[in-house]
Amino acid sequence: HFYTLRDARRHRSTSLWIVDENEVLNCFPCQYPFFLIARRQEATNNNTMKFNGLVLLTALTAASAFTAAGPAHNRPTKTAVYSTMEAPVETKTKAPVFDEVCDTTGVTLTRFMNEVAMLNPELKELTTLFGAIDTACKAISNLVKRSQLPSSETLGYQGEVNVQGEDQKKLDVITNDLLKRALRFTGRLGVLASEEEDEPVDLIGEEAQQEIIIEDSGKYVAVFDPLDGSSNVDAGIPTGTIIGIYEHDEGCEVDPECIGDECTEQEAACLANTLQPGTNLVAAAYCLYSSSTLFALTLGNGVYIFTLDESIGEFVLSQPRVQIPESSSIYSFNEANLEMWDKPMRETVEKWRAGTGASGKTFSSRYIGSMVGDVHRTLLYGGVFGYPGDTKNPNGKLRLLYEGAPMSFIMEQAGGLSTTGTERVMEIKPKIVHQRVPIVMGSKNDVQEVMDAYANAE
Repeated sequence: HFYTLRDARRHRSTSLWIVDENEVLNCFPCQYPFFLIARRQEATNNNTMKFNGLVLLTALTAASAFTAAGPAHNRPTKTAVYSTMEAPVETKTKAPVFDEVCDTTGVTLTRFMNEVAMLNPELKELTTLFGAIDTACKAISNLVKRSQLPSSETLGYQGEVNVQGEDQKKLDVITNDLLKRALRFTGRLGVLASEEEDEPVDLIGEEAQQEIIIEDSGKYVAVFDPLDGSSNVDAGIPTGTIIGIYEHDEGCEVDPECIGDECTEQEAACLANTLQPGTNLVAAAYCLYSSSTLFALTLGNGVYIFTLDESIGEFVLSQPRVQIPESSSIYSFNEANLEMWDKPMRETVEKWRAGTGASGKTFSSRYIGSMVGDVHRTLLYGGVFGYPGDTKNPNGKLRLLYEGAPMSFIMEQAGGLSTTGTERVMEIKPKIVHQRVPIVMGSKNDVQEVMDAYANAE
């Protein structure tokens, strides 16, 4: 039952609760496309009750939307509101409620987020945040597409090194700045962390790029890799943007009149907002810049993929509720490092190659070298993507906070698994912003085989 005419009409309810000041008054059958709305007024002189302001409203939908053969009360009703996934993934955040609009291909990302906000008022501020991310992804897509033109001057290296010791591409710096600017005036962020920054950064002011951002109005913490796989840009290989959204600790406050070390202590406490495990994620998304520009999103109730329709300049829903196949015959690793991997990981991949693994299938290799591109293919076709630890990089090369956790959230929401081999990636709490972690993610049965190999080795 629904408490408003709008909700009842949208969900094609067979009945409508008539309410006044949050008190249920009566229930009228809606066997016909009409709703009778009444207000109650207590009689002043006796205990009788009378109705006033009766209004007869004609529903905007056809009668067939409410009735089938036979009376409504004799047939089962079917709701179009979805509260959780069929196999809920364990997180600390509440899964939002979706309706049939959210599963309708062709609906725009803007309409999708508005619908989510209407059904889940606590997520209303995410609409503004993802509006900014939507715009940033479109702008980055244009930059990537134009990067090969001689006039663009966006290829090559910036001449600087980021905090991980990696040479920064010009597009790394440009896209990082672009995302910061897009999120700058949303009024929804308390802390922001990026791969290209030494520490969480100030969104306000050009001269404060290394300052900590603490905003009283912010409800969320945003972490992102502005251009994953940027080393491939010069070759025209797919790249992407990865984004994770956490809730901001409302107890995080910095006194504007504090001085010196006192401020540093308060800021350090607020920076702990970024060091949250993936189970605290409210939302995660990636934008893939390839033959089409694709935007994959999860709010904790399934994975939805949108495709940029350049004729109207909007992301439109192309694949609702994506589910990864439970088994596959594809793996996506940098096999040049195979001899340096842990024994359980190495032996499992060797069995896949020989067709002697748990599934008995002979696996084939597909590896782009761009996490977003490899994970996107894995989501659609099934398989295993990973960057395990090795003797050279015991903790792997992927960053936990803004690569591992958001992509693991998306993978698990699509029915897959994500592990280091010995523990769930989503449950690891970062100790530092740029912490690295080994990652193996993908089809449930295949990733479980890797986990079993590590468990047996112990």
